[in-house]
Amino acid sequence: MTDRPNVLLLMVDHWPGALLGCAGHPAIATPALDELSRCGVRYTNAYSECPVCIPARRSLMTGLSPRAHGDRVFKETLPMPAAKTLAQSFRDAGYQAYAVGKLHVYPQRDRIGFDDVLLDEEGRAFYGVTDDYDIFLGDVGYTGRQYDHGMSNNQYHYRAWHLPEETHVTNWATRAMARTIKRRDPTRPAFWYLSYRHPHPPLVPLQAYLDLYREVPIPEPVQGDWVASSAELPFAVQAVRSRMVGYTPERLRGGLRAFYALCTHIDHQIRVLVGTLREEGLLDDTILCFTSDHGDMLGDHDMLAKRLMYEGSAKIPMILIGTAARSPVPVNHVDDRLVCLRDVMPTLLELCGIPTPGGVEGRSMLSAPPRESLYAECSEGEHATRMVRKGPYKLVYYAVGNHRQLFDVDADPRETRDLAGDPTHAGALGELTELLVGELYGEDLAWLEHGALRGRAGKTYVAGPNRTLTSQRGDRWPTPPKVDIPQIEWHSPADEAMSDVAEPRELR
Repeated sequence: MTDRPNVLLLMVDHWPGALLGCAGHPAIATPALDELSRCGVRYTNAYSECPVCIPARRSLMTGLSPRAHGDRVFKETLPMPAAKTLAQSFRDAGYQAYAVGKLHVYPQRDRIGFDDVLLDEEGRAFYGVTDDYDIFLGDVGYTGRQYDHGMSNNQYHYRAWHLPEETHVTNWATRAMARTIKRRDPTRPAFWYLSYRHPHPPLVPLQAYLDLYREVPIPEPVQGDWVASSAELPFAVQAVRSRMVGYTPERLRGGLRAFYALCTHIDHQIRVLVGTLREEGLLDDTILCFTSDHGDMLGDHDMLAKRLMYEGSAKIPMILIGTAARSPVPVNHVDDRLVCLRDVMPTLLELCGIPTPGGVEGRSMLSAPPRESLYAECSEGEHATRMVRKGPYKLVYYAVGNHRQLFDVDADPRETRDLAGDPTHAGALGELTELLVGELYGEDLAWLEHGALRGRAGKTYVAGPNRTLTSQRGDRWPTPPKVDIPQIEWHSPADEAMSDVAEPRELR
């Protein structure tokens, strides 16, 4: 036995911070997370500093900002930076470190400091790797059948899971982590990282979880007063809104039910992990942390998915539970300080008495002074968007068109009123703009003229064809070959004279 605490870090994909029962959501069922949040602290102002998968996970695992770790876009073949990872920090301190699920690093079998990884990379065989979940499906008689459901990894059409319940990836990941816990070295403490792929599309929940939401009223997406005229919206917003084509209100409600069903399935599987820790005699000595790489717009303001700085996309859940005794983590506490993914690393290391590596930019969510403001960034070129949050206000900036939006997210958490043109908020707009200017670097500096924002010329988005059906997977047997296909596909618009690039469609 060891007198040092274990750590179980739970990561999900595409889960908005508001999508918890304990956060007041009127429809979502998250009984396990609601109860666990009362055992520790829930951070209500947690953000992804770059709300897209790869950059967000690099921040989580290195404690670095996108500027420091080198990706604010989605650089699918960029190796991890030369920085000590969270896993390596635990191992260097004598911990065993194991991961299950989605790492989203390159090359895929890079263990980034873990002793071992059981990998679920959503079948990215085009990298030349067959992941462990696909191998599992073959072992139980469903070789290559993962994507027979026909749903896309980046669209919001849905159907029930097509194979037996025990083969669903959420069940596989939970069982793999439970078995990893059971196979631990009892003489050393452990750091376990479980990264669920859902509720990220494809939206293929178990039928039982779809049935849970059959009679549950699904809240209608909101429409801000600033989205009335699509032609006046920033280029990047026009591009994201184009993804809503084909979703009638009823189809979107069905997609939301499927999304909620995937969340509740994960919540119930977390109960299995808690039970495993309890029956192994480890629960009281294990620190738990639950978070997401980013959120999802889920139809708000006629937008889906991420890459945006609105609350649905950029705000994430963050729940921290300490050990049962002698823990500095408060119990049944709600904390409104500004936190982000790079703060997870120094917080967990601090709780285990491990020094934070030099260069880490995150700060402890417990002992460090709360930050006054938070900067976030996503994408480059025409789709670049930037954010500053300070106090009740949030500034969202688009360089194309030099477009600023200001929201009072305390009073208006769903961002229905843009205050940028309201003279009574000119002081807040000016203060946050100055903070934004101070954070710009690299190609963003071209947006400045004599130290003031000038951005780039405005333009209208023109949607191009979508031959890939937004990263649709196909038959998986025989295993597809390694091929050089883009992971970010820039569609040519119908009228190339109007735009040199169009919407990024992330092949997942």
